[in-house]
Amino acid sequence: MDHPPVATAASGGRRARRGPRGPRTVDVDVVVIGAGQAGLSTAYHLHRTGLVPVGTAGWESARGTFVVLDAGPRPGGAWQHRWHSLTMADAHRVHDLPGMPLTVADPSEPAADAVPYYFAQYEEAFGLNVQRPVAVTRVERAPRPDDDPGYLVTTRHVEHTDEVVVWSARGVVNASGTWGKPFWPAYPGRAVFRGRQLHTRDFRSAADLSDGHVVVVGGGTSAVQLLLQIAQVTTTTWVTRRPPSWVDEELTPELGRDAVARVDERVRAGLPPQSVVSVTGLPLTPAYRDGIERGVLRARPMFTRIVPDGVVWEPSGDGVRGDVGDVVGGEGGAVGQVGAAGEGRAVGEGGAADEGGAAGEVGGWADGPSVVDARTILWATGFRASLDHLAPLGLRSPGGGIAMDGTQVVGEPRLQLVGYGPAASTIGANRAGREAARRLRRALGW
Repeated sequence: MDHPPVATAASGGRRARRGPRGPRTVDVDVVVIGAGQAGLSTAYHLHRTGLVPVGTAGWESARGTFVVLDAGPRPGGAWQHRWHSLTMADAHRVHDLPGMPLTVADPSEPAADAVPYYFAQYEEAFGLNVQRPVAVTRVERAPRPDDDPGYLVTTRHVEHTDEVVVWSARGVVNASGTWGKPFWPAYPGRAVFRGRQLHTRDFRSAADLSDGHVVVVGGGTSAVQLLLQIAQVTTTTWVTRRPPSWVDEELTPELGRDAVARVDERVRAGLPPQSVVSVTGLPLTPAYRDGIERGVLRARPMFTRIVPDGVVWEPSGDGVRGDVGDVVGGEGGAVGQVGAAGEGRAVGEGGAADEGGAAGEVGGWADGPSVVDARTILWATGFRASLDHLAPLGLRSPGGGIAMDGTQVVGEPRLQLVGYGPAASTIGANRAGREAARRLRRALGW
């Protein structure tokens, strides 16, 4: 295994200092926030440049140092929180971290077990000394000695909240990901619903939702995967903001690069990043084709409002509506209901059961009743970047996003965002980690 070099010792040492009443402050060259794929990749490349991880023997006297801070209770990033029915075979391909291949002996192993084990091995193999569970609460600009620009990164121990440490850093790499910020859309009537509402983040097993009809909201891969599981134990309705974009072709490297370029174009303009599916579409895998043919993966447009016992579509000028009085998920099983084992078909626009097929034959909306009774609404509506701790820096542009030049925040050469925008995929995160380390090395002059 290719171990990174060790930095030479500096003539002077560094040590933690504590003000008369304030928290302990520790001097470090680079703080990495987050130990998911992007954070670990960055840490690897920082180590290779000669920086020494905090906690390594003699780090206090090393010429350059870095620390990785992670809020999770153990290695694994967001993967440790995924539902156990998501296997390595079902997960989006998890790319190798740099310097150490991922070996999965059993494709049926839950990703929530396999990936955290891999990450833990990686942290140990390269001696990254990740500090956890530590939540970063605030990042602010602060001059260092000799007017060297830098940042103060305030942290709080997750389990012992009175333990506060401030890291005084010359550079910051934010790799906090999105898992900590699930997106819950504001929707009329959400507060009056008497059933169960949960986000993808809270999903554990389909069996937990077997006590009644489930409405799944969202057009991404997670929504599709969860629908196929839930439909095995109860009836479902799928609703999306726009018709699902099925793609009847393999996601090639060329298509992947095109998707990355389109997302990169947005973040360079200071716009919020798009979701991956909005760029690439949903692949028509055999499992998804089967779901379409069984009526499970036939989407209806977003309902108008939520009522205490379900959701309602009201007539509109575009003709999207169901027959008044038909109820899905109520007693007796009404028109358009998809059976627990997939019986039945979603009714197509022509009024007949629509057979599955190629991408051009499965687009558009499914028809259905105007009222759907539901026990559960599952919001598979994605996540937003967890960046609240960066708010003191005032990075948001008028377009609502953060203007980026690669991994660097425009105008902030010492602040890198990895796992953001085009770097949100696992392969993109690896590349971003390498780029962030290279840019910081140039900005900090080591």
